Amino acid sequence: MNKIILTVIAASCFTGLSAQDFIDNALIFSRYQATGSARIQALSGAQVSLGGDYSSALANPAGLGMFNRSEFTISPALTFHRTKSSYLGTGTDESKSVFNVPGLSLVLYNPSRSESGFLGGSFAVTLSRVNDLHLDYNLSGTNNQSSIIDYFLEDAGDIDPNELLFGGNYFYSLTGLAYNNYLIEDAYDNNGDRYYVTALGFNSVDQQEISQRKGAQYQWSIAYGANFSDKFFAGASLGIATLRYKLNQVYKESNFGYLPDADVALRDFSLQEDYDIRGSGVNFTLGGIYRPANFLQVGVSYTTPTYYQITDTYKAGMNSNWNNYDYYPDDPTDDNLNSVSEEFDQPLVSDYNLTVPMKVKAGLALISKIGLISTEVEFVNHSKAKYKSDIADDFQFENDGIRDEYTSVINLRTGAEYRLNQLRFRGGVSYMPDPLLQGGDTNRSIISFSGGVGYRSKEFYVDVTGVLSQTKSQRVPYYFSGSGPIADQKFQKTNFIITCGFNF
Repeated sequence: MNKIILTVIAASCFTGLSAQDFIDNALIFSRYQATGSARIQALSGAQVSLGGDYSSALANPAGLGMFNRSEFTISPALTFHRTKSSYLGTGTDESKSVFNVPGLSLVLYNPSRSESGFLGGSFAVTLSRVNDLHLDYNLSGTNNQSSIIDYFLEDAGDIDPNELLFGGNYFYSLTGLAYNNYLIEDAYDNNGDRYYVTALGFNSVDQQEISQRKGAQYQWSIAYGANFSDKFFAGASLGIATLRYKLNQVYKESNFGYLPDADVALRDFSLQEDYDIRGSGVNFTLGGIYRPANFLQVGVSYTTPTYYQITDTYKAGMNSNWNNYDYYPDDPTDDNLNSVSEEFDQPLVSDYNLTVPMKVKAGLALISKIGLISTEVEFVNHSKAKYKSDIADDFQFENDGIRDEYTSVINLRTGAEYRLNQLRFRGGVSYMPDPLLQGGDTNRSIISFSGGVGYRSKEFYVDVTGVLSQTKSQRVPYYFSGSGPIADQKFQKTNFIITCGFNF
């Protein structure tokens, strides 16, 4: 299929809704919850000062220096997502389950012959699912204040209507689809200035938005961790990241409450959008762990920004069902409107770069024969996410929006493990503050509770963990004059993961 290469300049026809999509995605693609093996997730991800786990390759490669044997692991998982939404006084509930493999690793231990100083280390190749992008929701309610048609009218401004027709610069826009579905039309005021109006006269409308999102971000880590006198451990890793994101979104308006003197012209219309975003990126991590005493370990790590190259494919279409409406009463040769549809004849494809902010972690662990307590802090400045194009530099609006909307956060994680012979019992809690600079009445912080059990032997081990995460957000289906209808949402994710490890 032929494709339209959408340069950043051409993307300027996407205003309001699409610009906000870029700003939202910058946060979605950079806000990671705890990941790693079942053991590490049971400890809420508090691992920067720990070692001896393949997850160190991602979080702090210095921990690989604590291995004393080689191992292979695999970690299957089952994740349950649930979304509760309240929109215009109506509540809805959506749920889905996803099977995935968030972890795979090979660690090769290479000891040194020396009894002091450099004692050897471990080389690792690991695969980690660093971000789960699955999310479904369904909004519905009756709106007696506005319609998405208000957005179309405002967005059209004084654009020449020929530009909204096929072949025009604004045909590939939501407003262009609305114009070609007869939802808006051009008119002139007494001064001869063009503006847009709608032939529909109504004061209420049923609105619905159905969104289905899926995808994930993975990272291959190629890492090495070294052991110096069992006191200091240092490591580095190269991260090769991948991003797969698909979003299907349908917005519909129906059951119009027409004014007494208005024509009952339109039954309903629906707008469908499809996004397919694919990318690959690279980062680098350095870390160290110091053991000043046998019961205490202190760890730090630094992960550079991840630089993604992204290909973004976008399609949209609109369908409207009319009541045999005589749209042109003065022209008897025109057919009345019944079913009308318009869609992009080809997908819009844009290539650009996205920089995901750096991460700095620090923590400590208290260790004894009966267990351990581990805690860490993680600094991330979400306002440093940035878009860039090799073709043109017209992401200024989106990058300004990222800086205006987001701020830096310090994520907190704490976990504990109790050892009973070959059994392990674990629990943890993590808190990720709201990254929005002005979050309003909705607190978008994420709190997670985790727990798990494990069994250890010389030849193999198995760990089982459950993690419950909860957060809130808001969804605005459309904007006009700086505002729009708001849906309050609550998200809950329950993740069950098993890690099976084999020592050799």
